[in-house]
Amino acid sequence: GAGHLMAAADAAPDLTEHTLASEPVFDGVLLHVRRDRVRLPDGGEDMREYVVHPGAVLVIPLFDNGDVLLERQYRYPLRRTFIEFPAGKIDPGEAPEATGVRELREETGYTASRWRHVATIHPVIGYSDERIELYLAEGLVAADGGRREFGEFLEVMRVPAARALEWLAAGRITDAKTVIGLFWLERILAGRARGPG
Repeated sequence: GAGHLMAAADAAPDLTEHTLASEPVFDGVLLHVRRDRVRLPDGGEDMREYVVHPGAVLVIPLFDNGDVLLERQYRYPLRRTFIEFPAGKIDPGEAPEATGVRELREETGYTASRWRHVATIHPVIGYSDERIELYLAEGLVAADGGRREFGEFLEVMRVPAARALEWLAAGRITDAKTVIGLFWLERILAGRARGPG
């Protein structure tokens, strides 16, 4: 039963890998790659290569009528465009909600009066410490045309949430953070449709 599972978890072995040495492999503008020598739980040694990332925020911009804001953006590593929720990296010393406010305004020209933290995800645990904070943004108002960063080109789309979920089901949306954001949105909307109680 559940008690047995809990007892097993309490008695779980220590799987911690301890850092013995750490060296920078690459230091770029966004990404920093490190190679560490670690002591394994059984006392052996191995190497770990990983990307140090400042963290990011994804915004789920939801209009009162059930529409959402999405972006179409070219992603160079895969040489194609992707449909995504607005998102961006957290600046040094910046609170995650402030990142969301800034990115939503810069990328889409919208502001939101209501912000709610939905989840924290770790998208690529095998090779990066990146975390993404997901926020639901409501009470959307068009403020201005946005101020995108140099080299940032994107198309902003307002679509019904149902259509975005159809695109997800059809495999048209594959960006991991947006897929997770849409599943959270579906859950939030289903909860509201059921109403209180």
